[in-house]
Amino acid sequence: MFQIGKTIVSEDIIEKDFVCNLSACKGACCVEGEAGAPVEEEEIEKLKEVYAEVKPFLRKEGIEAIEAQGTHIKNDFGEYETPLVNGAECAYVTFDDKGTALCGIEGAYRAGKIDWKKPISCELYPVRVQSYSQFAAVNYHRWPICDDACSLGKELQTPIYKFVKEALIKKFGEDWYLEVEKVAENYKK
Repeated sequence: MFQIGKTIVSEDIIEKDFVCNLSACKGACCVEGEAGAPVEEEEIEKLKEVYAEVKPFLRKEGIEAIEAQGTHIKNDFGEYETPLVNGAECAYVTFDDKGTALCGIEGAYRAGKIDWKKPISCELYPVRVQSYSQFAAVNYHRWPICDDACSLGKELQTPIYKFVKEALIKKFGEDWYLEVEKVAENYKK
């Protein structure tokens, strides 16, 4: 672990390689698991604000889940997340003709309908951020469904922090990211 400002960062994000391989996993991270994607408190209003524009990009099942549960839910731990369809996939998930899970929010963004890509937790994946009162922990979330992403990352020699560079900068700022790069460079020596 290393510290940058008020973050404690796992060395895994500079040691481990990762590049999403949608053709292999079919977007399983949006479908598997027992919870929706984490949503930051600041993103709650954004989800409500963009929903009308995102709705045409969603499946009937997703719309029904959102309209029954809300644009976000609060879990048993008091944290916010996206609602699920029948306890399975994220309500914002769509599927292409090959069965690959895609994000309806990102679909609306790419179509120029909204100016927000999706929750930062989704952009950061496989990095997960856990906020505490005095600091934030920045960790790599290992999951067997991402084994193909690890293999592709290794083949392309792309460490996690480089794969999610844009999202890390969005979350923590460019200066923070430059510090990660310095740590990574010194780490190699």
